[in-house]
Amino acid sequence: MTDPSGSLTVAAAQAAPAPGDVAANAILGARLVAEGAERGARIVVLPELFLSAYHPPTLRTAAVATTHVPADVARVVDDARLEPLREACRQAGAIAVVGAAVVHADGRRTCSALVVDADKPVTVGYDKQNLWGPDEKDLFSPGDRGATLTVDGWRLALGICYDGCFPEHGRAGAVDGAHGYLCPSGYLAGSAHRRDLYYAARALDNTMYVAFANSVGGAPPLSFNGGAALYDPEGRTLARAADDGEAVVTATFDPAQLAQTRAAHTMLLDRPRGPGESRHQLA
Repeated sequence: MTDPSGSLTVAAAQAAPAPGDVAANAILGARLVAEGAERGARIVVLPELFLSAYHPPTLRTAAVATTHVPADVARVVDDARLEPLREACRQAGAIAVVGAAVVHADGRRTCSALVVDADKPVTVGYDKQNLWGPDEKDLFSPGDRGATLTVDGWRLALGICYDGCFPEHGRAGAVDGAHGYLCPSGYLAGSAHRRDLYYAARALDNTMYVAFANSVGGAPPLSFNGGAALYDPEGRTLARAADDGEAVVTATFDPAQLAQTRAAHTMLLDRPRGPGESRHQLA
C-alpha cells in the first residue's frame, strides 16, 4: 500500500448527546464539527451512538424510527434530521465519523459509524463487530466485516469502542494497509485506566495513529468519562481532553513520523502470516 504524502489533521470530540433526540444531537454534532474544523481538522470523530445517545433504556423502549437512522441496501442514509451535520461538513470541507443506531433495509439494527461527507451521500461506514454486554447484544446485530475509509491518501480503519479491546481488530486494519484507526466510543466512569491503555496499545501494536472519541456526563449507571484522545504510532498521547466537560481535541497525523516509526518498529513486517479478513473499502 502507498503511504500518504501529506499530513492530515484529525479531531476527536466528547459531548453529552440527548437520549433519543437524533435531530438535536445532529445540531450538537454540527457545532463540534465546526469547532474541529476551525482548528484545522479534516476529519472529526464523534462518540459511539452519538445520534441516539448511548442510552439502552431509550433504545429499547422508544420507536425505532425515533432513535435509529434508516439505511437502504446500498448502506446510504437519507434522513433529513442529519442535514445540520451535513451542512457543517459542507461549510468546513470536513468529514465526520459519527456513531449511530441504524436500521437496515432487511430489518437488522446495528451500532454503526456513519461517514458524513457533504460531497457524497451519508453512508453507513462500519457496523460494530464486537458487541459489549447484554444490552448491546440484545439491541443490535454484529457487523460481519471491517472497513477502511480513505481520506487524502490516508487509509483509516474504523472501529467502535469494544472493538478496540481486541488486538486482532486493529491489526486487521493495519494488515489491510491502514495508517490510522478511528474509534467512536462510549466508556463509562470508572474505566479510565482501560480507556487510556487500550487505544494507546492499538497504536503501538500496529504503528498507526489512533483517534478515540467518547461521550461525557450523564446520570449513573450511564455516566461517561470523556478523555477523548489522539495517539501517535508509538502510542504516545498527542492530545487528550479532561474526564468531564464537552471538548474537541486535535492532532496532525504526519506521514514522516509514520514512516520513521514503521522503519524502527517492524511488527507489521515481522508478524506471523495468517488468513486475511473480509473488508470493504470506502471511497
